[in-house]
Amino acid sequence: MRLVHNSLHDEVAAQLRERIFAGELAPGTFLDEVRLAEQMAISRTPLREALKVLTVEGLVRHEPRRGCFVNEVTEQDLDEIFPVLALLEGRCAFEAAQHATDADLQVLEDLHQKLSKHARARRINEYYQANFAIHEMIIALAGNRWLAMVIGDLRKIVKLARLQQLHAPGRLEQSLSEHLAVFAALKARDAEGAEAAMRTHLQRQRSALRELARAQRPRLA
Repeated sequence: MRLVHNSLHDEVAAQLRERIFAGELAPGTFLDEVRLAEQMAISRTPLREALKVLTVEGLVRHEPRRGCFVNEVTEQDLDEIFPVLALLEGRCAFEAAQHATDADLQVLEDLHQKLSKHARARRINEYYQANFAIHEMIIALAGNRWLAMVIGDLRKIVKLARLQQLHAPGRLEQSLSEHLAVFAALKARDAEGAEAAMRTHLQRQRSALRELARAQRPRLA
């Protein structure tokens, strides 16, 4: 089926992005322009424009004389990205504490109750969904579009790694405790406390991922 859109390359980029995040186009995959254009019933011009967009986002890398490949996220990449995310999301929590209304806090209260229920039942997929909704709301409450834009770009790279830090031993309970600390600071309108708690939350995510990677690494005989 041929795509129809005011900005065709944006829609092509969105479809490719979705396939990358779903794992259909795995890290390291060569993106064959001819085959992809045939699959999507488009010319190669909007496809190439879409690949440029994904390259800027860091999801795709272009190699001269070879073409485009789905990017691969290294441990060093994650070591560099998470401290930046911690700073940025920490600032969002700071600003959210200043801007949140009583109604906003009630919505966050409901979300944290769902988060707690999912944690107790060890429903990890549902926990991830509630966790994401909480982070998104805090970013929205900050009301800073520049922070939101940069965080969104960095999250795409992290998502590319298809990380499952909640599978690390004890991480689910630790994550819930960290979230409750952030929320307590938000309710108290403690901007600095919310910022510090959010930074800790992101830093511990990275630590959990590092430990999980070590546990999964094959042992040398």
